[in-house]
Amino acid sequence: MSEVQYIGTGRRKESVARVRLLPGGGRILINGKEMDQYFGLETLKLIVRQPLVATENDTRFDVIAKVEGGGFSGQAGAIRHGIARALLQADGEYRPVLKKNGYLTRDPRMKERKKCGLKKARRAPQFSKR
Repeated sequence: MSEVQYIGTGRRKESVARVRLLPGGGRILINGKEMDQYFGLETLKLIVRQPLVATENDTRFDVIAKVEGGGFSGQAGAIRHGIARALLQADGEYRPVLKKNGYLTRDPRMKERKKCGLKKARRAPQFSKR
């Protein structure tokens, strides 16, 4: 393990991603699978690559990510956040670019809790006058 690696943790909604950046040719592995196998939608693949493309490192690093929790969209956002944090460890010069595009900001939106007397967070039982 003498290879240089940069580690970043990303979170979004219920998803948590642990991301490692290794010098390489641009491969992205998510939970042991290629990104094309893991994510079906092109938009999710695009979201994951955004920090690498913004800093022009899409062919310089290999990405190995372990992600759990949430759905595919939240997982893609968590991986993006983790990659951005790992890139910051690799080189502090990337901070203005990543910050300007909003890749370093943790998305605070979470699921609202269910309230008593309601069926879901805001969904009230059906009302009938008669």
